[in-house]
Amino acid sequence: MSTTKSSAVDVIPFDQALADFEPVLGLEVHVELGTQTKMFCACPTAFGAEPNAQVCPVCLGLPGSMPVVNRTAVESTIRIGLALNCAIASWCRFARKNYFYPDMPKDYQVSQYDEPLCSNGYLDVTVQTQDGPQVFRVEIERVHMEEDTGKLTHEGGATGRIHGADYSLVDYNRAGIPLIEIVTKPIVGTGALAPLVARAYVTELRDLMRALGVSDVRMEEGSLRCDVNCSLNRPGDPWGTRSETKNVNSLRSVERAVRSEVERQAALLLAGGRIIQETRHFHEDTGRSTPGRSKEHAEDYRYFPEPDLVPVAPSDAWIDDLRTTLPELPSARRERLQQEWGISAFELMSVVNAGALELVEATIAAGVDQAAARKWWTGELLRTANDRQVELSDLPVTGEQIARIEALIAAGSLNDKLARQVFEGIIAGEGDVDDVVAARGLVIVSDDSALIAAIDAALAEQPDVAEKITGGKFQAAGAIVGAVMKATKGQADAAKVRALLLERLGVAE
Repeated sequence: MSTTKSSAVDVIPFDQALADFEPVLGLEVHVELGTQTKMFCACPTAFGAEPNAQVCPVCLGLPGSMPVVNRTAVESTIRIGLALNCAIASWCRFARKNYFYPDMPKDYQVSQYDEPLCSNGYLDVTVQTQDGPQVFRVEIERVHMEEDTGKLTHEGGATGRIHGADYSLVDYNRAGIPLIEIVTKPIVGTGALAPLVARAYVTELRDLMRALGVSDVRMEEGSLRCDVNCSLNRPGDPWGTRSETKNVNSLRSVERAVRSEVERQAALLLAGGRIIQETRHFHEDTGRSTPGRSKEHAEDYRYFPEPDLVPVAPSDAWIDDLRTTLPELPSARRERLQQEWGISAFELMSVVNAGALELVEATIAAGVDQAAARKWWTGELLRTANDRQVELSDLPVTGEQIARIEALIAAGSLNDKLARQVFEGIIAGEGDVDDVVAARGLVIVSDDSALIAAIDAALAEQPDVAEKITGGKFQAAGAIVGAVMKATKGQADAAKVRALLLERLGVAE
């Protein structure tokens, strides 16, 4: 921990931290654009190529090479800016950001400094609270274009970081890929909802990028990355010193990074320590962060206008044409789906918060009733994802498989309990629905004689239950039904067992 005074505890509980301090957030989201070629050259951008196979004199910065701006990247950035309610600059230019680090072979990065293409926008996000859905407006400071850096791999150490590594490898394939950075203004007034607001914002951005078709936003591949800035202050005091947790690469981790930083900073401040302005590295395994490099002193990147690139000056007609290409945005889509599905705002937010909106929509398209689709994705499958600490979309379950399970339930071949075992088998890699059903013998016992035999055995063990039922206490039937379900390992139809039981006893409700 970076402090000027040692602390007896590293963190304090989140609720306790919020009793003394107010969080202020700032989020910087980097999105790799899904263009076929790089930002300033014709090198391909496909993910997973052999290291250093997708480079040329331009992206390597060799003497005499001349960059050319990727028109599609500019158009994508303008469309993003329009979707984020930004003002689009009528004239802007690129700058050189000079720094000496091996992830850029040129020793500088072409970016936009004081003249971004898009500025002063906003994005509304919704967070579920105890009082119902609450909307927060996150104001956007800027959306600017730049080129991505290369990728360093540090070998031989225990942490995968440069400190302690035996040597480092560099892959310049990613260097020069079009990158946009979306920077928020300070996000205040979120209180205890700060981690949820941060996650909801990045989620909404990811969904927006997908809707626009400008990026695959695969966080696990680095095409969407988030830097989480956080500071604390006592109510009424000036904002505190911020930290910057770098390259957080999952929605779950964005939420956890905010929460852990609030807990860390609060513990340090309450112990009389001082927050140091620094970058921090988030660790997925612990949910905590460790110090990176100090940023207490501003680095001089010696920005100056890029001399080899002409300014970008989109005309009003070009911007208007791009505005007509905007698709249905995620917020409008959610409103439409809520109406189509006939559900409440709370029910819709439950689907959204589970990360299941597209999954439910695809499952409905496969022929499943919307209530059943929501039930499985926000119930059993969400529980499984949480247990495995993965995103819901990472589970190897499809809408078509859920449709097949629902068809088997409708045919009386499965019940919900057996269906859960089918999902378990699919996720374990045991095959498709019918494969799992066959291999595990997950077929409802429908033979009346077998069920009557099980009923008789249960009545023999609990003779007093029969008297209660025949005496009109029909709720007592649950004990026999439960015994039969246990005897058949859940492979009986409970409603049918109850009906056979009452018939066996010669009574009717």
